[in-house]
Amino acid sequence: MFTKDNENADNVMLAKKFAEATDKVKAQAEEINGRMEKGEKLSQAAKDSADEALTKFNELSEQVKDIEQKTARRGGEEPVAKSLGRQMADSEQFKQLIADPRGVRHAKMSVKAETITSATTASPGAAGALVTPQYVQGIIAPNQMRLTIRDLLMSGTTNSNAITYMRETGFTNNAAAQANEGDKKAQSDLKFDQVTTNVETIAHYIKASKQIMHDAPMLASYIDGRLMYGLKLVEEKQLLNGDGLNGNIKGIIPQATAFANPATTVATYTIIDQIRYAMLQAVLAEYPASGHVLNPIDWATIETLKDNEGRYIIGQPQGEANPTLWRLPVVETQAIAPTKFLTGAFNMAAQIFDAEEASIEVGFENDDFIRNLLTILCEERLALAVYRPQAFIYGTLAAKTA
Repeated sequence: MFTKDNENADNVMLAKKFAEATDKVKAQAEEINGRMEKGEKLSQAAKDSADEALTKFNELSEQVKDIEQKTARRGGEEPVAKSLGRQMADSEQFKQLIADPRGVRHAKMSVKAETITSATTASPGAAGALVTPQYVQGIIAPNQMRLTIRDLLMSGTTNSNAITYMRETGFTNNAAAQANEGDKKAQSDLKFDQVTTNVETIAHYIKASKQIMHDAPMLASYIDGRLMYGLKLVEEKQLLNGDGLNGNIKGIIPQATAFANPATTVATYTIIDQIRYAMLQAVLAEYPASGHVLNPIDWATIETLKDNEGRYIIGQPQGEANPTLWRLPVVETQAIAPTKFLTGAFNMAAQIFDAEEASIEVGFENDDFIRNLLTILCEERLALAVYRPQAFIYGTLAAKTA
C-alpha cells in the first residue's frame, strides 16, 4: 500500500540523484571551461559525456519541479529552505553555463550571511527547531488554605441520621447555709431544652474519561486530593458559619454569645485586651476557653503591634513558637471574616459526630458505562452539637477609647 512515508522516501531518493547529477554537470562544465582556457579542442567523447550529463540533469530537474508543483497544489505544508547546491542549480548564471559552455566561462553565486535566530520558520538562519522546551513534570496546584477548626473540636461517631441531646438553658443557684436544724433547705433550679441536630451531607464529584484515568495514573491521585480539599474547605466554613437551613450544618458562630465585656469598670482597652475579656466571659459561663479563631489579616495586625519604643508587644519576627495569645492557641482561618473573632471552649462545649467520614468513590452514573466515563465522588456525612453556646464568645475586634 502506498503511504505518505513511501512518498517521502521516494522524494529523498530523487533529491539525492538530483544532487549527484548537479555535481556531475558542474564538474563537466568546469572541465570544459578549463580546456577552452588552454585552447584545447573538445573531443567527441567529451561532448557526448557532457550531453549525457546535461540530459540526465534536465530529466531530474523536471521531476523535481513536478513534485514542487504537486506540493504547492496540496497546500498546508511548510516551505522548505533551498540548500546551497539547489540555489546554485537554480541560478541564471549556472543555467547559461549549462546551455552554452563556450559562451559562459564560470558561474558565481553570492550567499548573504543571515543572522541565526530562534525563529521556527523555513527562512535562512532560523534555528528555533533546535531548542527543546523544558517540561516540568506533574501538575502545579494552587495554594491550599489551612484547615484547623475540626482539630479544635471533640470528635465522635454516629449510626443515626440525627443527634439529640439535652442542653442546659438555665441555672438558678440558691445554695445557702442552713441556719437551724429542721429549717427548709434552699432550692435551686435547672432548666433544660431538648436539641436535635441533623446529620448533613457535604459532597461533590468530577467526571473523567476512563481512558485518561488509565493513561495518566498520577491524575487520579491529583483529582482525589483536590476533591478532598474542596470538601474540607466547605466543612470548615460550615462548622463556623453554617445557618442550619437547606441541608447546612448549624455552625458555632450563629449559636455563639455576643461579646460583652464583663469588666464594666474598664474605661479603655486594646484589641488584645478585648480578647482577654472574651476569655473572661467564657470562664464566667463555667467553660474556660481553649482557643481563639482569627482571620489571618487580624492576626498579622496583632503580631505587628509595637509599643512606644518600637518593640513588638507579643513576639519577635524571628520567633518559631506556635501562635498563642493569653496562653491559648490562635487558629488562623479565612473561614472567619476579617475584624471578627471567636473565643471559646472548643474542646468541651461542642462536638463533631461523623456518620460517614470523608471518602472518595468511583462509579458509573446514568449512561457513563457506554460513554466510557467515570464519576468520581467525594462525600461525608456529619453533625455538629453545640452543647453550651455561652461558652463561645463572638464579636468584632474594636479597641475601646476614652
